[in-house]
Amino acid sequence: MFRIATYNLQKCVGLDLRRKPERIMAVIDGMDADLVILQEADKRLAPRPAALPADMVRAAGWRIVPFGEEGDADVSLGWHGNAMLMRDSVELAQTARIDLPGLEPRGAIRADLITPIGDLRVIGVHLGLIRRYRQAQLAHIRAELGRLPDIPAVLAGDFNEWGTLDAGGDGLSAAATPLSYPSPRPVARLDRILHSPDLQVIATGGGATNGPARIASDHLPVWADFARRTD
Repeated sequence: MFRIATYNLQKCVGLDLRRKPERIMAVIDGMDADLVILQEADKRLAPRPAALPADMVRAAGWRIVPFGEEGDADVSLGWHGNAMLMRDSVELAQTARIDLPGLEPRGAIRADLITPIGDLRVIGVHLGLIRRYRQAQLAHIRAELGRLPDIPAVLAGDFNEWGTLDAGGDGLSAAATPLSYPSPRPVARLDRILHSPDLQVIATGGGATNGPARIASDHLPVWADFARRTD
């Protein structure tokens, strides 16, 4: 199995209004994931330094998937606030940045990986606040997937969608992850993990509302265990 998690860090500022990256790191480590997709991993203002320090990430045994300029992980963990962390069981084949349409500056990140369950394409997103732009952004990502060689794929992140998510009839299915927002008493599934039909979801879960995740961010993390479908 291969566990993928997604987590909106809210720039490591908790509900107590304290920036505590070590608290966020404890939540990430507690999920026991192989790959973690992050949103709001950088501070807001230019040069947008990492809210979660790269040295802390590496000290916890994670590798930072590179999406910025070479050597700039201490400035930004990724791109447009999106980042990916992976364990040593994962090998990196290729990365790309995806510009997304809309009034707000938004982008997605893509990594093609070699994992214990085979080749895997993972796209991390943080979609816009306005629904029509979210739909345009999803359409843009679907078009990007359609231009690439066909391998098992996962699309995960903060979709900012309170209602039913329209995956666009592209064959992607949503894993049955828990509600994730707001963290003290979740009522919405803003954070989601979608997957292609050649992947099977074995289990799902998320951050407990009675643990550190309850206050570390306004979102709870969610995760899904995947295997290759053999039927």
